[in-house]
Amino acid sequence: MIKIIAVLCSLSSPANCHEPTVTTSDFTDISMQSCLMGAPQLAEWMKQHPAERLAAWRCVIGKQDGKRA
Repeated sequence: MIKIIAVLCSLSSPANCHEPTVTTSDFTDISMQSCLMGAPQLAEWMKQHPAERLAAWRCVIGKQDGKRA
């Protein structure tokens, strides 16, 4: 499984960031290459969250929860 984890920051409070899972390969066709190139799913996600800025994203392989230690 490949997950796309986005780092989203609030436009009104730039220090307020969170890391939601945008999508996983369980639900859509995601290859590691498309994830690393900025999968189209990120653009769709951002259209649905106009009050947030995409600061970064990462690709996670496996069933990890995407949270950093």
